[in-house]
Amino acid sequence: MPVPLSILDLAPVVAGGTVHDALRATIDLARQAEEAGYHRYWLAEHHLAPGVASSAPAVLIALVAAATERIRVGSGAVQLGHQTPLAVVEQFGTIDALQPGRIDLGLGRSGQRRTELARAASAPAPPVREARVVDGLLIPPPFSFASLARSPLLALTAGLLQQPGAQSPDFADQVDEIAALLAGTYRSPEGHEAHAIPGEGADLQLWILGSSGGQSAQVAAERGLPFAANYHVSPATVLEAVNAYRAAFKPSATLAEPYVLVSADVVVAPDDETARRLASPYGLWVRSIRKDLRAIPFPSPEEAAAHYWSEEDRALVADRVGTQFAGSPRTVAERLRVLRRVTGADELLVTTITHDHADRVRSFRLLAEEWYA
Repeated sequence: MPVPLSILDLAPVVAGGTVHDALRATIDLARQAEEAGYHRYWLAEHHLAPGVASSAPAVLIALVAAATERIRVGSGAVQLGHQTPLAVVEQFGTIDALQPGRIDLGLGRSGQRRTELARAASAPAPPVREARVVDGLLIPPPFSFASLARSPLLALTAGLLQQPGAQSPDFADQVDEIAALLAGTYRSPEGHEAHAIPGEGADLQLWILGSSGGQSAQVAAERGLPFAANYHVSPATVLEAVNAYRAAFKPSATLAEPYVLVSADVVVAPDDETARRLASPYGLWVRSIRKDLRAIPFPSPEEAAAHYWSEEDRALVADRVGTQFAGSPRTVAERLRVLRRVTGADELLVTTITHDHADRVRSFRLLAEEWYA
């Protein structure tokens, strides 16, 4: 049997569309995904982005779970840098109380990443790495986010998401507090008990998401938790991430062996040419994130075709565009099999954005039919 396929959704707002349209499309897509046999449906978390409506994932997860019956629903991922462990446990515990046994709590680092970006901006540039192909899988040079650390929007976002003067605690400590609150074993440093209601005893599946072999991979491994690695966001470091996780993995009551999920950006259509046309706005959308930290409403293929590309802009998005899998069902399935083989993934998480919702639904249906045939 092929490994399971799951979906990551950003609730994208498209050019000419509205947030209302985007959220209604997410509910519809989740229902269609359940019918098509997808294993999980995860919602991302992004803020102040005109082209992304998934800014309150816990709310959206509750709505998606209520609109479906069997598919697992969860976060990919909660940004812990601006939320307390108790708030997260209470939110997801509430959802689990109404949809027991179906909810995934994916956790990611956010406040720590902002600190690292600021540090990287003043550090010497790392050696340039060339693109390479590993057993058929493209591993592009890493993209440096150091220039984005100077963006006023980064500081504005942090200021709006956190209380004045707040500092993000260590990610590992936050994960441990969440696990303790869920298990009912939380004790403060002074020895006081705390019990999250709702939340304590919730049947949540805890995940760690990461883009490198750094702290996220280590936290997941040392605590015996499943790990999701981002090929679609950081294709240059996906192998470092999964290898670091497996090397440090310790069996737990949750997992006896490592469990790795790997993401990919895909667009599937009846033929390669149509898929490439539907995927053509992707580079313009990624450019908006990397130049301005704001995902624009997803353009139409016609808008993308009219855009003038400088060499600098092409280089800015080359790693993401080059690792997007766009093609017929057979073409994309073959590339996903390469990704699974090279990374050893136990599960694949696919994300798709097209300007037309019907094209996105068709993309996921065609892929599932090919994958599970």
